[in-house]
Amino acid sequence: MIKAIGEYVGGRVLTAVLFVTGAAAVIWFYKHPEHWDAMWSVIGRGAAWIGVVVALPWACFFAPRWVMRKDRNAAGVALLAAYLAVDVAAALLLAGVKDHGTFTWIVFMLGFLAAAAYNLVVCDYQVSRLEERAGW
Repeated sequence: MIKAIGEYVGGRVLTAVLFVTGAAAVIWFYKHPEHWDAMWSVIGRGAAWIGVVVALPWACFFAPRWVMRKDRNAAGVALLAAYLAVDVAAALLLAGVKDHGTFTWIVFMLGFLAAAAYNLVVCDYQVSRLEERAGW
């Protein structure tokens, strides 16, 4: 009973927060149209970076096979480090070389952590598929 009430109230509160936030965004961009281009620039660069992060381990489908042949943990670490280095370089290229504040660097670090976790999961999946095919 309490769970149902909590879900009902939580859903209503979340709906109200989303409605107020959406209305505030519409009002903000109506009064400050010069910020509209900046917002879309940030969204576009962020989407481009996410595209790089998502496509990189799949485009390098041959790399996990190389790691399996080496049969060393160091090879796997080197592969994941290389993926992360490319992700970091792409993010810094897309963000530009300018003074970034603390909040921006925190967002960068969280993004890099998410990219590293994604690369690990994709590489693990690719290796498991290769092991299935090899009959290991």
